[in-house]
Amino acid sequence: MNVGIVRIALRLHGNQSLKEKRKVVKSLIEKSRHRFNVSVAEVADQNLHQKATIGVAVIGSDSRVLNSLLDRIVDFMESLGLAEIVGVDMEFIPLGAGGGQSHEDFSLSSDKLL
Repeated sequence: MNVGIVRIALRLHGNQSLKEKRKVVKSLIEKSRHRFNVSVAEVADQNLHQKATIGVAVIGSDSRVLNSLLDRIVDFMESLGLAEIVGVDMEFIPLGAGGGQSHEDFSLSSDKLL
């Protein structure tokens, strides 16, 4: 099992308030969530009205498929023309057999957080 994560840094030109920013960010998140059925959230820069950072997470068995999906999501957000993409950071995390932590290891580490 693999987890794919992308962090997308955006510049929102012309926004004069956080209210305007929230409208743009909410539109990007909802359209991406609806079209690709992935987890999407604003993950940083919440108090800056001309900058946003959105995170997207996907899970699957083949990291090449996840990479392709995340690339399509970035392209889709860019094609909407709502904001300028100024940075993209992508990461893949193998979990389970063959790399990463096993389910038992993960359960133990999550218990320690409680």
